This record gives sequence, structure tokens and C-alpha cells, in this order.
Amino acid sequence: MLVTGPIVHNRVKDLRGRRGWTQEQLADAVGVSRQSINSIERNRYVPSLQLALLFARVFGCSMDEIFLLEEER
Repeated sequence: MLVTGPIVHNRVKDLRGRRGWTQEQLADAVGVSRQSINSIERNRYVPSLQLALLFARVFGCSMDEIFLLEEER
């Protein structure tokens, strides 16, 4: 039996779009590759705590406003 945990969703794409930034611009602002931003926005990769804190700083909001933890059904 496969054991899975909560699912993390994010608003990175929405927040980036509101600022008119490209994935490359956001990647430069937080120090990762554009491919990493793409993977995060597509919910294929959950960022580290350090990167999540950088997103909060860059977007000027709390991590709770960016990331949502959803219990699997």
C-alpha cells in the first residue's frame, strides 16, 4: 500500500503574474533556475523552507498566503 501525506498547493504563478514578472525574473530574485520555478508552479516540486521564506520576502506576504497544505482524501 502506498502511503502518502498532505499535498502542498501554491500561488506562486498567480503572485508572479500580478507583478508582471517572467519565470526567469522570479528565478533571479530568489536564486534558483527558471526550470525550478516552472516545477514549483506546476506543483511538481515542493520548495525547501528556505526557498519558501524567500518567496514570502520577495512577494511581501506570509508563507500562508503563498502555500496551502491540503490533507489527502
